[in-house]
Amino acid sequence: MSVQKLTLFAGVGSLTLLIGALLFQHIGGFFPCKMCYWQRYPHLVAVMLAIIILITKFYWLALLGIFATLSTAGIGAFHAGVEQGWWKGPKSCTSGSINNLNIDQLLNQIMSTPIIRCDEIPWQMFGLSMAGWNTLFSIGLSLVWALSVRKKLA
Repeated sequence: MSVQKLTLFAGVGSLTLLIGALLFQHIGGFFPCKMCYWQRYPHLVAVMLAIIILITKFYWLALLGIFATLSTAGIGAFHAGVEQGWWKGPKSCTSGSINNLNIDQLLNQIMSTPIIRCDEIPWQMFGLSMAGWNTLFSIGLSLVWALSVRKKLA
């Protein structure tokens, strides 16, 4: 496969994952938590990199594509671990105590619904959550980016 096709495949792969996340959100009603959003940003960068590479032929930018997809894979793996209870997530999106909250803070917390928590699994398939699937697909896309770099250097 040519470097151009590999770059296109990697960019379309990230775009597909972004579209899938948006469909889950807007059609499926699965509202994203903070870490879900964090996983989207590197995919957006990867899509933009693919477009820039295909237009400019600056193939060295594929190294950034590897970094972008490994970044989202890392965030996804961390998020999946939070969902499984293997480690704690950010305090801003996991279950917390209402102890020591004054009445205004408690009211603000109640009124800011829907409460989307990073430590709950809203959907899963074959035992993997969306964060887990993002991790696997993103590692695959990292390998596509790496193959693109390898072909260009060869």
